[in-house]
Amino acid sequence: MLTASGITKSYGDLRVLKGIDLHVEKKEIISIVGASGAGKSTLLHILGTLDQSDNGSLRINQSDVSRMSNKEKSAFRNKHIGFIFQFHNLLPEFTAKENVCIPGYIGKRDAAEVSRRADELLEVLGISARRDHKPSELSGGEQQRAAVARALINAPSIIFADEPSGNLDSKNAKELHSLFFKLRDELGQTFVIVTHNEELADMADRKLEIKDGVMLT
Repeated sequence: MLTASGITKSYGDLRVLKGIDLHVEKKEIISIVGASGAGKSTLLHILGTLDQSDNGSLRINQSDVSRMSNKEKSAFRNKHIGFIFQFHNLLPEFTAKENVCIPGYIGKRDAAEVSRRADELLEVLGISARRDHKPSELSGGEQQRAAVARALINAPSIIFADEPSGNLDSKNAKELHSLFFKLRDELGQTFVIVTHNEELADMADRKLEIKDGVMLT
């Protein structure tokens, strides 16, 4: 599903990533842990094509992403990659369902099909009754479930999650963690998760640690 080789990244004189190699199989859940400043989020943003590495190669779903133009990456990202962030990033003026639908509309998919799929995902995620509520009317757990549905709307090849439960209480965090495995089992979804939550990290199929810009083996 994903192969990264020799990924490096510096900001001025600060070398954040010093040659990262990573391989992720389809339907695998990978957790990446490490101290603050170790380079976890930087790596995730590069793998998700939100940032560009200085050196190295990246292939996702057999496509050489590292050779794509910014426009090509944007189209590829919309179709093949889903994101879940700590603070949900739902647009406040839209309902939960409208937020879920937005990536589908951006991808110029059939509006009726996007709407139907959004309803299905909200049902699977247990918040269909809240589909017409705006983010301010949803609990933190409900907002994060809406964000998960948004990440899934275009049936991505892989989902990158950056501290997905970092803004949730322990009950909602555990429910979210269980949800990832349900989505893997029922939808064949692949996840790469950066987290400080040791419980979530240990639940993953593989736990990887970054220290001082390198992946420990």
